[in-house]
Amino acid sequence: MIDFARVQKELQECGREKDSSGIRVSPKSDNLARLTGIIPGPLGTPYEGGSFEIDITLPDGYPFEPPKMKFVTKVWHPNISSQSGAICLDILKDQWSPALTLKTALLSVQALLSAPEPDDPQDAVVAQQYLREYQTFVGTARYWTESFAKASSLGVEEKVQRLVEMGFPDGLVRSTLEAVGGDENLALEKLLCS
Repeated sequence: MIDFARVQKELQECGREKDSSGIRVSPKSDNLARLTGIIPGPLGTPYEGGSFEIDITLPDGYPFEPPKMKFVTKVWHPNISSQSGAICLDILKDQWSPALTLKTALLSVQALLSAPEPDDPQDAVVAQQYLREYQTFVGTARYWTESFAKASSLGVEEKVQRLVEMGFPDGLVRSTLEAVGGDENLALEKLLCS
């Protein structure tokens, strides 16, 4: 049985320290077994400036069993599946300890972004690129961060301003952005076709 009192305590701890760590954890609904984690991309990496969403499911045995975590935000990294978001990290498997918390697990995932382990990959294609064509890997990882981990963090007004600067009327830009759920690239495509 999940220790929900502990989960609530961990959520409060993350809430108190979110400004210093940048790490946030919140329930998806009233069910504390389904959570969403957000980690900032580490400085000095191709992930810098990105905000990465992680789906967290707590098994019945939590905290004696590790949380199940996977990236929702697409990320280009040897230890994270570019298809499913699955994470290859020992503390999420056999090295988990009940002394660890959701926050320490997310900090470990963030540290993994800084220090890939290409010899123990989750995504062999990315690992090969990391080992053989490092600059291409860095460029691809940075591109994926720009494309998938930053777009949602832009405010609506910034998106509107950029599209208006391209010559589209303000009202049309706002209605188009709303129709496509805030996706700036889709909005631009629709505006160009109209």
